[in-house]
Amino acid sequence: MRRRTFLAAATATAALFTGAASGPAGAAGTRESRVLVFSKTAGFRHDSIPDGIAALKELGQANGFTVDATEDAGAFTTAGLSRYDAVVFLSTTGDVLDATQQAAFESYIEHGGGYVGVHAAADTEYDWPFYGGVVGAYFQNHPAIQPAAVDVEDRAHPATSHLPAVWNRTDEWYNYRANPRQDVHVLASLDESSYTGGTMNGDHPIAWCHEYGGGRAFYTGGGHTKESYADPAFRQHLLGGIQWARGAAQADSRPEDGYSPLFDGTQESLAGWKQAGPGSFTLDDGTLTSSGGMGMLWYADMAFGAYSLKLGWKMAGDDNSGVFVGFPPSDDPWSAVDNGYEIQIDATDAPEKTTGSVYSSQSADLKKRDRALNPPGQWNTYEIRVQGERLRVWLNGVKINDFTNTDPARSLKDGHIGIQNHGAEDQVSFRNIRIKELGAGEELQGEQVRSEQVQGEQLRGEQLRG
Repeated sequence: MRRRTFLAAATATAALFTGAASGPAGAAGTRESRVLVFSKTAGFRHDSIPDGIAALKELGQANGFTVDATEDAGAFTTAGLSRYDAVVFLSTTGDVLDATQQAAFESYIEHGGGYVGVHAAADTEYDWPFYGGVVGAYFQNHPAIQPAAVDVEDRAHPATSHLPAVWNRTDEWYNYRANPRQDVHVLASLDESSYTGGTMNGDHPIAWCHEYGGGRAFYTGGGHTKESYADPAFRQHLLGGIQWARGAAQADSRPEDGYSPLFDGTQESLAGWKQAGPGSFTLDDGTLTSSGGMGMLWYADMAFGAYSLKLGWKMAGDDNSGVFVGFPPSDDPWSAVDNGYEIQIDATDAPEKTTGSVYSSQSADLKKRDRALNPPGQWNTYEIRVQGERLRVWLNGVKINDFTNTDPARSLKDGHIGIQNHGAEDQVSFRNIRIKELGAGEELQGEQVRSEQVQGEQLRGEQLRG
């Protein structure tokens, strides 16, 4: 709802994101950031491992972290692992660590360390339950190498935000012993109708992330072929997973199921939406980007009461937008301002008018917000949960606001939702808008308790290792 000079905004934005790349070990800004690539094999050995090591070293050199590569399990000591922000298991197979080394790795994760599993990392340490929890699922079998369509479910995570909604690529596609969806945040899944040999009954996760035991874990089933490591899209996929695992980028990693799309990236899914006021949104590559204003694109097909609303958003710079909830139907965008509530998107305004605030009503918890927020140019996610007159906001999986409406002229119990196009100088993009309706007192599979426990474990890990 404001404009500021570019210089002032740039200065404030730079101050806001100072130290934002602090990793799970609290490393960035205090010591050199390092990643360990571990590729020991006690079973099948992939001939793509040298290509993978070379690619990861190049990615590290270009992105501010040093990569050490080893096949020596002796590196897995408490002191040795404490040097690293993340450990990559690059197509490891079989039993690669002894009991003492396993204990060191467990301690590393419990103290905030990051894990990245690539391809045959799921064919590793079958008799070690902790590792099974970290990787998320174990390998069962695979058909021949062949092309397949990968459905990208989360286009806000740094490992997948650069990808199209359907990613067509050739690899060796693993089947897993169990579907991990209930325990991990699925980033991408295989369309089993696009290739032969899938055995997971049409729900086939192939890349995921989650917070486990105090640390962060990312896994991708790709990476069998040498060609994978020369593919820019796959390299960026690996880089995004590493950046998230080491804490240099933030994303929502909570398990998710049961949401219905309101905007899925297609023109057809915009049929239920209406533009109120001036300006518009342009649709490109499954992304809505604001243009002009001040207006609002609102979902006119129906109103909602108790629900969880999720969406991805990205600012180009010091821009202004927001998500409106709880307003009556109207073609006047100011009706939403006057009768609903806006969850603000703005890098640098006053506390009650900046990202995560309920605009002009309640600031976010700014310390939590700052730790969870990705800077302009990168994708973020909101969950906005409305139950009765209570409104809660999660940013990249971290709860940053808990607001209760006491204004008798407004009510959150029944209303519409919308996204704002603020003005000609503001450019904010949105993706993957989805909703899950809730009972009046229903929580989401224990998400609140689990996410708060994970945040506490991560904070303790960072304090211990920082």
